[in-house]
Amino acid sequence: MNYATEKNNRVYIMGEIVSEATFSHEVYGEGFYEFFVRVMRLSGQADVLPVTVSERLIAGNDLKVGAQICAIGQFRSYNKLENGKSRLMLTVFVREIIADPPSKNPNSIVLSGYICKQPIYRTTPFNREIADLLIAVNRAYNKSDYIPCIAWGRNARFVKNLSVGDKIALSGRIQSREYQKRISDYEAKTMTAYEVSVSKLAAYDSAEEFDIDSEFELYTGVAPDAAFGAGQ
Repeated sequence: MNYATEKNNRVYIMGEIVSEATFSHEVYGEGFYEFFVRVMRLSGQADVLPVTVSERLIAGNDLKVGAQICAIGQFRSYNKLENGKSRLMLTVFVREIIADPPSKNPNSIVLSGYICKQPIYRTTPFNREIADLLIAVNRAYNKSDYIPCIAWGRNARFVKNLSVGDKIALSGRIQSREYQKRISDYEAKTMTAYEVSVSKLAAYDSAEEFDIDSEFELYTGVAPDAAFGAGQ
């Protein structure tokens, strides 16, 4: 396993399973299942996040509706064909289920990758600054995950000056957000978007000169080689 690519994308979540596991796909004879987990924010609101787990992990853990789960993994993307159109889908891909929470923060993510779409900077009617960006994060076997992120305030002002191809590292949390998609003049459909809400970020020129462990406060005390060295 390429540890450099494992280090680029690390997620920790803790929450309540709120849906039954349904079959997603199979890789080399191993089945993978999806369900949703409700992760509480410090504000008392909650994010309901899609999670993908292998049948191997399901067999060794009690992952029924209502159960609590503490998991370490990656935030991954894939394309799904819906009504003849390709849609970017996102999921927390679980690499390991752990017994004890390593952090008081139930939702944290660290990413490093490349800006692959020009950031969009805007202000709200209340003059709050926001920037949307899409990060390409390298994965093993020459794959990449495309992760939408949103930055606020001074982070948004920093992001608006970056360009496609710039290297960036960030930390934050994964959030779910409902929005209305207009289907016709008389009908709208409620959809859910998933994105990383950025709390801290940095740009850098050389990966050899940038240590993501020292730049960001990581979410777990579990040794990276132990937490991310096994699994699909």
